[in-house]
Amino acid sequence: MKKRSVSPTKKRSSKASLIIKVTLLLVASLVICVTAYAVYLTKQVEHAADSAYEELEGREVSTQRVEKVEPVQDNVSILFVGVDDSDNRGQGSDHSRSDALVLATLNNKTHTIKMLSIPRDSYVYIPKVGYKDKITHAHAMGGTLTTIETVEELFDIPIDYYVRMNFNAFIDVVDALGGIEAEVPYALHELDEFDKFTINLQPGLQHLNGSEALALARTRKQDNDIERGKRQQEILSAIIKKVASVKSVTKYDDVIKALGDNMKTDMTFTEMKSFLSYLSKGAPRIDSLTLDGTDDTSTGIYYYQLNQDSVEETKEIFKNHLGLNEQSSSLTSGNTGTDSAASSDDNSVTE
Repeated sequence: MKKRSVSPTKKRSSKASLIIKVTLLLVASLVICVTAYAVYLTKQVEHAADSAYEELEGREVSTQRVEKVEPVQDNVSILFVGVDDSDNRGQGSDHSRSDALVLATLNNKTHTIKMLSIPRDSYVYIPKVGYKDKITHAHAMGGTLTTIETVEELFDIPIDYYVRMNFNAFIDVVDALGGIEAEVPYALHELDEFDKFTINLQPGLQHLNGSEALALARTRKQDNDIERGKRQQEILSAIIKKVASVKSVTKYDDVIKALGDNMKTDMTFTEMKSFLSYLSKGAPRIDSLTLDGTDDTSTGIYYYQLNQDSVEETKEIFKNHLGLNEQSSSLTSGNTGTDSAASSDDNSVTE
């Protein structure tokens, strides 16, 4: 019987068909893996958000808001509260002082953030107790709610959301992102989170891990609270930029776990997702603000006496950025003031 021959053309066609099928199979497998990971990641985020969610009793919305804001549609404010609730220092999250207070306002029209680190020894009025004291004491007097009410009293603006983090969260987030780039102002020999002198940094731009970033954020031995506040803002800005970068996407899983275990916030899962719109356009422009003041030891206790002109100027910057002045103007004039709001933001003083 005569053997049937296969032409070279048919062989090439069959081989090409096999390659296409294998390629399609690999692509399909990749799509399935990516989809499965996306579903897993979403579940992880949702679980972390549920664990972190903490509604403050009697405060569904700020008393300075007519109704609750929508992150995508409205300009909003967030208060970041850093607390030391470590066991080795014998502190609890409800009674510890706030070690860091950073107030940020987000304007979704201009894609900008105004950020202020409030000096922890600032001498301010605390509504909960009815007298003035260091702002760091507000958290020990009444927890997060008292801290929020004190900041609202100081700047006469609504605090729409809060995020309270302990040091573990800070360290784990920075480590999950693979570290951050930050400017170290001077040689630093500092305590780590276990109160051991293991942190040694040299001046200049450095790549820092979580423990090193925390030490840099907390130290004030060689300068003061103002410089400390500036460093905290720079570090927070570095974290925001790192999170917004494409190469950090694969690290979200570890970041989420860190936040879920060591963070409390009144943001819902849906609201957290809405804030991603600020990062979808790339890292927003961040303007850092500073509160001027003077050191005061006249009572035998150290306080940072805030300069009232600086407080008023900062207050106006925040109000303009949130569009609150425009809202007040529109109520009296019947004007929307949208163009004016953008103009006010562009012309506001920043430091």
